[in-house]
Amino acid sequence: MRWDNLADGSAIGGESALFGASAVTTRTFDTPEFRGITFHEVRARSILNRVPGASRMPFEWTVNPYRGCTHACVYCFARKTHSYLDLDTGLGFDSQIVVKINAPELLRRQLASRQWQGAHVAMGTNVDCYQRAEGRYRLMPGIISALRDHANPFSILTKGTLILRDLDLLRQAAEVTEVGISVSVGFTDRELWRTVEPGTPSPERRLGVVRALTDAGIGCGVLMAPVIPFIGDHPDQLRATVRAIAESGATSVTPLVLHLRPGAREWYMAWLREHHPHLVARYERLYAEGAYAPKWYQRRITRHVHELATEFGIGPSARPGGHRRPPVRTEPEALHAGDEPTQLTLL
Repeated sequence: MRWDNLADGSAIGGESALFGASAVTTRTFDTPEFRGITFHEVRARSILNRVPGASRMPFEWTVNPYRGCTHACVYCFARKTHSYLDLDTGLGFDSQIVVKINAPELLRRQLASRQWQGAHVAMGTNVDCYQRAEGRYRLMPGIISALRDHANPFSILTKGTLILRDLDLLRQAAEVTEVGISVSVGFTDRELWRTVEPGTPSPERRLGVVRALTDAGIGCGVLMAPVIPFIGDHPDQLRATVRAIAESGATSVTPLVLHLRPGAREWYMAWLREHHPHLVARYERLYAEGAYAPKWYQRRITRHVHELATEFGIGPSARPGGHRRPPVRTEPEALHAGDEPTQLTLL
């Protein structure tokens, strides 16, 4: 495995996040929740990573304590990153998890650097920082504590319910800096969830996280992602999902249509051929121009979701506080703007 190529981007101070082969410890745990999963423990040289093309992004810096993800979402755009390590982007991405075991102390040291200017830090933008591995390695409490102690603004995007374990830390951080939380829920269809997101908590449990955070005084938006063409985009499905999001107390909802980058595209299309072979030709036409669905389709979905959000009362009146910002553009004002609806793009 090419561990010398394990780099997330430009690091603070100009140092690349590289690992030598001698720094890797491989572990397996014979417990039901981790059976079939291999963990590669590494000691990172840097944990604050600059986002490529940051001028086009709503955030410039990220922290990613894990590589690979046991959520096993068949559409995950981060699958390609495993190929940089000579790891498989299919089952290998789901079961070969890289753990940066020194992430909390490394982050604390980098936040104290004279070079660091206190920029917003986004987490969960690549793979989920509250995936199953976090239950064992407990990296996030130390990461949140470091950001809190330096009053450094941050945001978290997750499909995991484990974030509620750190609720007290999040409340403490929100007292001294901007803290934004978003939960990803693309649909509430349980059959679809079981097949495309087999390692994640159910959509209902994720919306329960939104409710718990909101009740605790931490405003939480929902990234409605992905909206899956021809499988999860029926008007009745969109209505049911937005209704459930509204009932959870979410401060905002931002739709994001499925995109299929190299690595994810091959894995997703293999899944599609197995489960929905009659849709393969339609997908090939819809994504003929590249990784993203055509603008007309994205705008149609975005407009419909925004109309539903207005109908169900997701907007400024639902915002419990004004000082916390979400990790992506999910401000309720976007739901009522007169501009042409546009699609959000993550990494």
